[in-house]
Amino acid sequence: MKKMLLCSLLLLVFRICFASVDTVSMYSNSLHKQIKFVIVQPKQNKTALPTVYLLHGYSGNYAGWVNIAPQLQDKADQLQINIVCPDGANSWYYDSPIDSTIRYESYIIKDLIPYIDQHYPTIADKSKRAITGLSMGGHGGLYLSIRHTDIFGAGGSTSGGVDIRPFPNNWEIKKALGEYEKNQTLWDSNTVMTLVEGLKTNQLKIIIDCGLDDFFLKVNRSLHEKLQTLKIDHDYIERPGAHNAAYWRNSVDYQVLFFKKYFDNKN
Repeated sequence: MKKMLLCSLLLLVFRICFASVDTVSMYSNSLHKQIKFVIVQPKQNKTALPTVYLLHGYSGNYAGWVNIAPQLQDKADQLQINIVCPDGANSWYYDSPIDSTIRYESYIIKDLIPYIDQHYPTIADKSKRAITGLSMGGHGGLYLSIRHTDIFGAGGSTSGGVDIRPFPNNWEIKKALGEYEKNQTLWDSNTVMTLVEGLKTNQLKIIIDCGLDDFFLKVNRSLHEKLQTLKIDHDYIERPGAHNAAYWRNSVDYQVLFFKKYFDNKN
Protein backbone atom coordinates (compact mmCIF):
# COMPACT_ATOMS: atom_id res chain seq x y z
CA MET A 1 0.00 0.00 0.00
CA LYS A 2 2.79 2.42 0.95
CA LYS A 3 4.70 1.49 -2.20
CA MET A 4 1.63 2.21 -4.37
CA LEU A 5 1.13 5.56 -2.64
CA LEU A 6 4.80 6.46 -3.18
CA CYS A 7 4.57 5.57 -6.88
CA SER A 8 1.44 7.70 -7.25
CA LEU A 9 3.14 10.65 -5.55
CA LEU A 10 6.21 10.30 -7.77
CA LEU A 11 4.03 10.22 -10.88
CA LEU A 12 2.20 13.34 -9.69
CA VAL A 13 5.50 15.13 -9.05
CA PHE A 14 6.72 14.13 -12.54
CA ARG A 15 3.59 15.53 -14.16
CA ILE A 16 3.83 18.77 -12.20
CA CYS A 17 7.54 19.35 -12.75
CA PHE A 18 7.93 18.42 -16.39
CA ALA A 19 6.25 19.27 -19.66
CA SER A 20 3.93 16.59 -20.96
CA VAL A 21 5.11 14.63 -24.00
CA ASP A 22 2.30 12.69 -25.61
CA THR A 23 2.17 10.47 -28.68
CA VAL A 24 -1.23 10.67 -30.32
CA SER A 25 -2.77 8.73 -33.19
CA MET A 26 -5.36 10.48 -35.39
CA TYR A 27 -7.16 9.59 -38.60
CA SER A 28 -6.10 11.61 -41.63
CA ASN A 29 -8.72 12.13 -44.32
CA SER A 30 -5.96 13.19 -46.71
CA LEU A 31 -3.90 10.03 -46.20
CA HIS A 32 -6.84 7.70 -45.49
CA LYS A 33 -5.09 6.15 -42.50
CA GLN A 34 -4.19 6.54 -38.84
CA ILE A 35 -1.04 8.57 -38.34
CA LYS A 36 0.87 9.55 -35.20
CA PHE A 37 2.28 12.82 -33.94
CA VAL A 38 4.04 13.95 -30.76
CA ILE A 39 2.90 17.01 -28.83
CA VAL A 40 4.96 18.66 -26.10
CA GLN A 41 3.04 21.01 -23.81
CA PRO A 42 4.11 23.10 -20.82
CA LYS A 43 3.35 21.57 -17.44
CA GLN A 44 -0.22 21.86 -16.21
CA ASN A 45 -1.06 24.34 -18.93
CA LYS A 46 -4.66 25.38 -19.54
CA THR A 47 -3.92 28.68 -21.28
CA ALA A 48 -3.99 29.05 -25.06
CA LEU A 49 -0.40 29.26 -26.31
CA PRO A 50 1.52 29.63 -29.59
CA THR A 51 2.55 26.48 -31.41
CA VAL A 52 5.73 25.47 -33.21
CA TYR A 53 5.59 22.57 -35.68
CA LEU A 54 8.85 20.61 -35.99
CA LEU A 55 9.35 18.41 -39.08
CA HIS A 56 11.70 15.41 -39.14
CA GLY A 57 14.17 14.52 -41.87
CA TYR A 58 14.38 11.72 -44.41
CA SER A 59 14.17 8.24 -42.83
CA GLY A 60 12.89 9.81 -39.60
CA ASN A 61 9.46 9.85 -38.00
CA TYR A 62 7.24 11.72 -35.53
CA ALA A 63 9.45 10.70 -32.59
CA GLY A 64 12.66 11.95 -34.17
CA TRP A 65 12.82 15.41 -32.66
CA VAL A 66 12.10 14.44 -29.05
CA ASN A 67 14.81 11.78 -29.28
CA ILE A 68 17.35 14.14 -30.88
CA ALA A 69 16.57 17.09 -28.61
CA PRO A 70 15.14 15.97 -25.25
CA GLN A 71 15.55 19.55 -24.00
CA LEU A 72 12.38 20.40 -25.94
CA GLN A 73 10.46 19.56 -22.77
CA ASP A 74 12.31 22.33 -20.94
CA LYS A 75 11.93 24.70 -23.89
CA ALA A 76 8.17 24.23 -23.95
CA ASP A 77 8.08 25.20 -20.26
CA GLN A 78 10.56 28.07 -20.46
CA LEU A 79 9.10 29.68 -23.57
CA GLN A 80 5.46 28.76 -22.92
CA ILE A 81 4.85 27.21 -26.31
CA ASN A 82 3.34 24.02 -27.64
CA ILE A 83 5.57 21.89 -29.88
CA VAL A 84 4.04 19.47 -32.40
CA CYS A 85 6.08 16.87 -34.29
CA PRO A 86 4.17 15.32 -37.22
CA ASP A 87 5.08 12.22 -39.20
CA GLY A 88 5.99 12.99 -42.80
CA ALA A 89 7.30 9.55 -43.87
CA ASN A 90 9.78 10.20 -46.73
CA SER A 91 7.37 12.51 -48.54
CA TRP A 92 9.32 15.78 -48.55
CA TYR A 93 5.98 17.11 -47.26
CA TYR A 94 4.48 17.18 -50.75
CA ASP A 95 1.09 16.46 -52.20
CA SER A 96 2.38 14.35 -55.07
CA PRO A 97 0.80 14.87 -58.50
CA ILE A 98 1.80 11.32 -59.49
CA ASP A 99 1.20 9.26 -56.35
CA SER A 100 -2.14 9.71 -54.57
CA THR A 101 -0.78 8.12 -51.36
CA ILE A 102 1.65 11.03 -50.88
CA ARG A 103 -0.51 13.87 -49.55
CA TYR A 104 1.47 15.13 -46.58
CA GLU A 105 1.00 18.82 -47.32
CA SER A 106 -2.77 18.30 -47.08
CA TYR A 107 -2.34 16.13 -43.99
CA ILE A 108 -0.53 18.90 -42.10
CA ILE A 109 -2.57 21.85 -43.39
CA LYS A 110 -6.06 20.36 -43.61
CA ASP A 111 -6.01 17.59 -41.00
CA LEU A 112 -3.34 18.05 -38.34
CA ILE A 113 -3.46 21.79 -37.65
CA PRO A 114 -7.27 21.88 -37.29
CA TYR A 115 -7.05 18.81 -35.04
CA ILE A 116 -4.42 20.44 -32.83
CA ASP A 117 -6.38 23.69 -32.58
CA GLN A 118 -9.55 21.80 -31.70
CA HIS A 119 -8.10 19.46 -29.08
CA TYR A 120 -5.35 21.51 -27.39
CA PRO A 121 -5.00 25.00 -25.91
CA THR A 122 -3.55 26.88 -28.87
CA ILE A 123 -3.91 30.37 -30.30
CA ALA A 124 -5.34 29.55 -33.71
CA ASP A 125 -3.81 32.44 -35.60
CA LYS A 126 -0.87 32.70 -38.00
CA SER A 127 0.80 35.22 -35.70
CA LYS A 128 1.09 32.46 -33.10
CA ARG A 129 2.03 29.57 -35.39
CA ALA A 130 5.45 28.64 -36.84
CA ILE A 131 6.96 25.67 -38.67
CA THR A 132 10.52 24.46 -39.19
CA GLY A 133 12.46 21.22 -39.50
CA LEU A 134 15.72 19.47 -40.21
CA SER A 135 17.06 18.33 -43.60
CA MET A 136 14.00 17.12 -45.55
CA GLY A 137 12.00 18.82 -42.81
CA GLY A 138 13.93 22.04 -43.36
CA HIS A 139 12.69 21.99 -46.92
CA GLY A 140 9.22 21.20 -45.57
CA GLY A 141 9.27 24.03 -43.04
CA LEU A 142 9.99 26.66 -45.66
CA TYR A 143 7.93 24.98 -48.39
CA LEU A 144 4.77 24.86 -46.28
CA SER A 145 5.18 28.27 -44.66
CA ILE A 146 5.78 29.99 -48.02
CA ARG A 147 2.82 28.25 -49.62
CA HIS A 148 0.56 28.93 -46.65
CA THR A 149 1.31 32.39 -45.33
CA ASP A 150 -2.32 32.53 -44.19
CA ILE A 151 -1.57 29.64 -41.80
CA PHE A 152 2.01 30.36 -40.66
CA GLY A 153 3.52 33.66 -39.62
CA ALA A 154 7.04 32.26 -39.40
CA GLY A 155 9.00 29.47 -41.06
CA GLY A 156 12.46 28.02 -40.77
CA SER A 157 14.98 25.42 -41.81
CA THR A 158 17.99 23.80 -40.19
CA SER A 159 20.38 21.89 -42.48
CA GLY A 160 17.61 22.02 -45.05
CA GLY A 161 17.45 20.64 -48.57
CA VAL A 162 16.22 24.03 -49.72
CA ASP A 163 16.94 23.36 -53.40
CA ILE A 164 16.04 19.82 -54.46
CA ARG A 165 17.20 20.12 -58.08
CA PRO A 166 20.89 19.32 -57.51
CA PHE A 167 19.82 15.96 -56.04
CA PRO A 168 17.61 14.31 -58.70
CA ASN A 169 18.36 10.75 -57.62
CA ASN A 170 18.50 11.16 -53.85
CA TRP A 171 16.11 10.55 -50.96
CA GLU A 172 13.09 9.42 -53.00
CA ILE A 173 12.24 12.93 -54.19
CA LYS A 174 11.37 11.53 -57.61
CA LYS A 175 8.80 9.27 -55.99
CA ALA A 176 6.72 12.39 -55.35
CA LEU A 177 7.68 14.49 -58.39
CA GLY A 178 8.76 11.99 -61.04
CA GLU A 179 12.11 11.76 -62.84
CA TYR A 180 13.81 15.16 -62.95
CA GLU A 181 14.72 14.92 -66.64
CA LYS A 182 11.08 14.41 -67.61
CA ASN A 183 9.52 16.74 -65.02
CA GLN A 184 11.81 19.75 -64.69
CA THR A 185 8.93 22.23 -64.56
CA LEU A 186 7.39 20.29 -61.68
CA TRP A 187 10.68 20.22 -59.80
CA ASP A 188 11.24 23.94 -60.43
CA SER A 189 7.82 24.86 -59.07
CA ASN A 190 8.21 22.71 -55.95
CA THR A 191 11.59 23.79 -54.67
CA VAL A 192 12.02 26.46 -51.99
CA MET A 193 14.63 28.22 -54.13
CA THR A 194 11.94 29.09 -56.66
CA LEU A 195 9.02 29.56 -54.29
CA VAL A 196 10.71 32.47 -52.49
CA GLU A 197 10.28 34.54 -55.66
CA GLY A 198 6.62 34.93 -54.76
CA LEU A 199 7.31 36.24 -51.24
CA LYS A 200 6.97 39.85 -50.19
CA THR A 201 9.19 41.36 -47.55
CA ASN A 202 7.74 41.10 -44.03
CA GLN A 203 5.18 38.56 -45.25
CA LEU A 204 6.89 35.76 -43.33
CA LYS A 205 9.47 35.69 -40.55
CA ILE A 206 12.25 33.39 -41.75
CA ILE A 207 15.20 31.72 -40.02
CA ILE A 208 17.71 29.52 -41.87
CA ASP A 209 20.81 27.86 -40.46
CA CYS A 210 23.30 25.31 -41.72
CA GLY A 211 26.56 23.75 -40.54
CA LEU A 212 29.83 24.57 -42.22
CA ASP A 213 30.50 20.89 -42.92
CA ASP A 214 26.98 20.13 -44.15
CA PHE A 215 26.48 18.82 -47.71
CA PHE A 216 23.50 21.20 -47.99
CA LEU A 217 25.64 24.27 -47.20
CA LYS A 218 25.96 25.34 -50.84
CA VAL A 219 22.22 25.40 -51.50
CA ASN A 220 21.60 27.22 -48.21
CA ARG A 221 24.14 29.90 -49.14
CA SER A 222 22.49 30.23 -52.54
CA LEU A 223 19.09 30.67 -50.92
CA HIS A 224 20.48 33.32 -48.57
CA GLU A 225 21.96 35.21 -51.52
CA LYS A 226 18.69 34.99 -53.44
CA LEU A 227 16.69 36.29 -50.50
CA GLN A 228 19.11 39.21 -50.22
CA THR A 229 18.68 39.96 -53.92
CA LEU A 230 14.90 39.82 -53.53
CA LYS A 231 15.16 42.02 -50.43
CA ILE A 232 13.31 39.47 -48.31
CA ASP A 233 14.16 39.93 -44.64
CA HIS A 234 15.47 36.78 -42.95
CA ASP A 235 17.89 35.51 -40.34
CA TYR A 236 20.70 33.40 -41.79
CA ILE A 237 23.24 31.54 -39.66
CA GLU A 238 26.27 29.38 -40.45
CA ARG A 239 27.92 27.62 -37.55
CA PRO A 240 30.46 24.84 -37.10
CA GLY A 241 28.83 21.46 -37.52
CA ALA A 242 27.79 18.75 -39.93
CA HIS A 243 24.55 17.11 -41.04
CA ASN A 244 23.95 15.26 -37.80
CA ALA A 245 22.00 15.08 -34.56
CA ALA A 246 24.60 17.02 -32.58
CA TYR A 247 24.11 20.03 -34.83
CA TRP A 248 20.30 19.81 -34.80
CA ARG A 249 20.18 19.36 -31.03
CA ASN A 250 21.97 22.69 -30.71
CA SER A 251 20.31 24.57 -33.56
CA VAL A 252 16.73 23.93 -32.46
CA ASP A 253 17.30 26.01 -29.33
CA TYR A 254 18.04 29.07 -31.49
CA GLN A 255 15.10 28.39 -33.76
CA VAL A 256 12.45 28.08 -31.04
CA LEU A 257 13.83 31.22 -29.37
CA PHE A 258 13.53 33.05 -32.71
CA PHE A 259 9.90 31.95 -32.96
CA LYS A 260 9.18 32.92 -29.36
CA LYS A 261 10.46 36.44 -30.06
CA TYR A 262 8.25 36.55 -33.13
CA PHE A 263 5.21 35.43 -31.12
CA ASP A 264 5.98 38.19 -28.60
CA ASN A 265 6.50 40.78 -31.38
CA LYS A 266 10.15 41.25 -30.40
CA ASN A 267 11.86 40.58 -33.74
